[in-house]
Amino acid sequence: MFTIDAHLDLSMNAMEWNRDLRLPVADIRKREHGLSDKPDRGNNTVSLPELRKGNIGLVVATQIGRYIAPDNKLPGWHSPEQAWAQTQGQLAWYKAMEEAGEMRLIADVHALERHVELWNNEESNKLKPVGYILSLEGADSIVTIEHLERAYVYGLRAIGPAHYGPGRYANGTDSSGNLNQSGVALLQEMDRLGMILDATHLCDDAFWDALNIYKGPVWASHNNCRAIVNHNRQFSDDQLQLLIERGAIIGAAMDAWMIVPNWKRGVSTPASTACILDRLIDHIDHICQLAGNSLHVCIGSDLDGAFGKEQSPMDIETIADLGIFPSLLAKRGYSKDDIINFMHGNFLRFIKNAWTH
Repeated sequence: MFTIDAHLDLSMNAMEWNRDLRLPVADIRKREHGLSDKPDRGNNTVSLPELRKGNIGLVVATQIGRYIAPDNKLPGWHSPEQAWAQTQGQLAWYKAMEEAGEMRLIADVHALERHVELWNNEESNKLKPVGYILSLEGADSIVTIEHLERAYVYGLRAIGPAHYGPGRYANGTDSSGNLNQSGVALLQEMDRLGMILDATHLCDDAFWDALNIYKGPVWASHNNCRAIVNHNRQFSDDQLQLLIERGAIIGAAMDAWMIVPNWKRGVSTPASTACILDRLIDHIDHICQLAGNSLHVCIGSDLDGAFGKEQSPMDIETIADLGIFPSLLAKRGYSKDDIINFMHGNFLRFIKNAWTH
């Protein structure tokens, strides 16, 4: 089944992990054998050939560049200008993949419809480019509000104002605090440009502020349920309910610690916690029960988002294994229409609506 993934850090993997994503996953793992500079070396699950193998023809692909203040212990850049330059290097990689015929930027409804038609044409024997909608994870790299229109012109269509910790525009995971004035100005400019607000990673205070202020389209690209795994990175039922009321889609994330409770970093393994995709369906089902339908769920895997097979569901060898979902959902009693909604239908409906209003 044609599949859409609402969150992949492709350029981060290419530029910071130094992975040639045109290669099969097995070849990338072989080249990383013996390396230990990153926690997931030799355990990657994502590459362009694997996306094609899994019929994953459209993804939301990120840029990411965090600014860190002198007292911030998180990894990141020491100035917004450096963070901006980092995202521009990532953009250059996406453009190089477009020139090589490997990827295609999708930035409007016309391009979207043509691209989906190509992927649904089974008779096409040509190499199909993986379509990508460009998103910015954490807004720290937007040096000034004027930079946002520059980014829109080159194709940026969605922004998550925060990532981990305190940010220049909003505070994110493991931090707290209301949206600051710069964050309000950012949302106002996003609204003017017709961009999508990604609520993922917003701390609770900033979440409520942002959804009260922002009147445009909202999604949570890669987010699970606090009712199942109690952590501030997840959304509470109240937050999920508001997203549902706003017509949002919520992407099921595949980082093991977000799927199963009591994960201990550096100690737990997918096997020791029985982390399988069926446990992720608990989160998907929870959202469907809150909504009373299957219209607000999608895939937002975040696979290879600074973790690999060592911290993914056991039944994920590569991202091509997203094709397991339909049979698992069917076993839970979900209809064919529900499954289509989850695999691509909800996303396509959301994005067409966002880009035509």
